[in-house]
Amino acid sequence: MTVTETIEAKLGAALDPVRMEVVDDSESHRGHGGWREGGESHFNLLIVSEAFAGQSRVGRQRLVLDALAEELAGPVHALSMQCYTPEEAKTLTL
Repeated sequence: MTVTETIEAKLGAALDPVRMEVVDDSESHRGHGGWREGGESHFNLLIVSEAFAGQSRVGRQRLVLDALAEELAGPVHALSMQCYTPEEAKTLTL
């Protein structure tokens, strides 16, 4: 299983998202800290989940970070996150 697939599986199980996009952005970080050949070190995440309702921005990020603790301690060097509730996502152009 790739790192991308692992991220999708763990966040799917933990947060039951209605929308999730995991983008490997590693190539744009070539030569920077944490970059490695083959990618899957830097990611952009867009996730929409009812689990974020009532949570602050930091609380939402904490839910994601907790679900991905193992990956963040290993192969993932950087993770950019956009975390929304389904209601918030309706008002945005995503």
